[in-house]
Amino acid sequence: MSLKTWLLETESATHANAPAQAGEIEGPYIEQEHHHKTHPWWQVMCLTGVDYFSSLAYQAGIAALAAGAVAPIATLILVIITLIGAVPVYSRVARESPHGEGSVAMLEKLLRGWKGKLFVLVLLGFAATDFIITITLSAADASAHMVENPLAHRFVEGHEVLVTLGLIALLGGVFLKGFKEAIGIAVVLVLVYLGLNVITIGTALYDLAHHPEYITRWQNAVLSMTHSWPSALARAVVVFPALALGLSGFETGVAVMPLVEAKNGDIADRIKNTKRLLRAAAITMSCFLLTSSVATIFLIPKELFEKGGEANGRALAYLAHYYFGEGFGTVYDISTITILWFAGASAMAALLNLVPRYLPRYGMAPDWARASRPLAIVFSLVAFAVTIHFKANVDAQGAAYATGVLVLITSASVAATLSAKSKGQYGRAVFFAFIVLVFLYTTAQNIHERPEGLIVASFFIFSIVAISILSRVYRTTELRVDRFDIDRLARQFIDDANRGTVRIIANEPNERDETEYRLKEKEQREDNHIPPADPVIFAEVKVRDASDFGGVVQVSGEERFGYRILRIDATTIPNALAALMLHIRDTHNGKIPHIYFSWTEGNPLIYVLKYLAFGEGDVAPVTREVLREAEPDPEKRPGVHVGG
Repeated sequence: MSLKTWLLETESATHANAPAQAGEIEGPYIEQEHHHKTHPWWQVMCLTGVDYFSSLAYQAGIAALAAGAVAPIATLILVIITLIGAVPVYSRVARESPHGEGSVAMLEKLLRGWKGKLFVLVLLGFAATDFIITITLSAADASAHMVENPLAHRFVEGHEVLVTLGLIALLGGVFLKGFKEAIGIAVVLVLVYLGLNVITIGTALYDLAHHPEYITRWQNAVLSMTHSWPSALARAVVVFPALALGLSGFETGVAVMPLVEAKNGDIADRIKNTKRLLRAAAITMSCFLLTSSVATIFLIPKELFEKGGEANGRALAYLAHYYFGEGFGTVYDISTITILWFAGASAMAALLNLVPRYLPRYGMAPDWARASRPLAIVFSLVAFAVTIHFKANVDAQGAAYATGVLVLITSASVAATLSAKSKGQYGRAVFFAFIVLVFLYTTAQNIHERPEGLIVASFFIFSIVAISILSRVYRTTELRVDRFDIDRLARQFIDDANRGTVRIIANEPNERDETEYRLKEKEQREDNHIPPADPVIFAEVKVRDASDFGGVVQVSGEERFGYRILRIDATTIPNALAALMLHIRDTHNGKIPHIYFSWTEGNPLIYVLKYLAFGEGDVAPVTREVLREAEPDPEKRPGVHVGG
């Protein structure tokens, strides 16, 4: 097997131990649901939980740095927002996208044309921010746990960036080999990790209950910072957006819906089980977030949270070592490092599910972007660059991570609002609109406090938009047709013409003027010496949505004013005509058809822009170029004639 074949091999072929078919480069996102083994919802929850629950490893430390003594109050607000905001929103998303499409697909359906495509590209930029930073931040936090572990300290200290890069490389290697949703591994990791946290946090709370002076010390710290409890609450409201990392994992939760077990494959049962998954994950995480914030803020001196402190980026691990010694602490560190690394796997899987759904279909990425392995290499290289830029620092990446998470949740809230409104459920639409306002405030406040997150997200957005535009321009002369849908009358026209030579005259749609057809036929016969006995067919293309790259080309036959007309519905005129000519050739024993155009006068640059934006422009030369690329042999290429 060649390197190219191996890189473009499908996930399904890999699973079946069969080679990929020539030209078959669809990634795992496109697989039918029966290719996946389904599992009980609680097991799938563990798969999403390696992302969601693993944020416990750094959430308490980030909250302490962002909110100080009021972190438990800010965490309580975060928990309330999670339960009354994020859970209902993503329950709606699960209902509207039961095959794992997510909120981006919901918005794509609601917004059509270039506006919708651009909006999706921006959302993909924020999603890339979320998932790439999940990979880099989780790997960086894993290396931080290694540094602070007494057994690994002397091997890792000073080499954090190199260790983090090694973890990311290992992650990329897993996907190059062929990643399968390792539900069993995820279940073990989550149960062990949460079990160790129950022991650690439970012991800390027990200690806290027997030392009321810790509570008094915390109260004094809050009042010295804010002077009153109402002021403390107000400050918590202001700073809680910085804790938004605790909201990660919901988009992944709906992305894995095809893995959720349902009775007899019933979609309604899958939706119900996914809602259970979302609620159970949110309640579990809320309990851990609140108790871990209380335990760490009350019991760990604030200077230990600062950069270089023993609890920086690893507050719960610090408590595990503090209460149980190096043996238990090392077990805790190993569990944390493993689940953080696996959280990166969850994020990589989400990227490999999300990107191929859109960019290749929009013509905004090469076809190889449908395959997992090349994308895994690209995403790993991006993660390398991000890690080096941030020097594997957990705190420095928190703002970008939070920005990506919050924008995705806000967009999901907007999708839920528009969905409810479109179905006449105005009460729910008002509720979701309120949730939109809450998340808009949270997002805006997070960006205001730490604008570097938006800067990082903007880089991802700009990169995706720029690469997408360049790819669209580069691929603009491809055939861009998935298949033809030709009705009986249109086939009859072509078959009848094929008794001689199939001659097609390209014409602008005109349903009223018989003179237009008569003069156009006369002009083309004279300029191109078409014999009077040879019949001609007019072809008229209606562009339905030029922002779409490919799709089904619908061809219907109509006889009007005594002329035979092929009415074509497609995303672009020249590509559809070129594809039709090749289709006629291939379905009629290789007999070469001919197509005739009239000269187009005007600014060539204007026509190029019209073609790129609206699928029109100077049709004749573009049609010829599409045919030239699709059929390199001039002897087999359909004829293109321009006159008039």
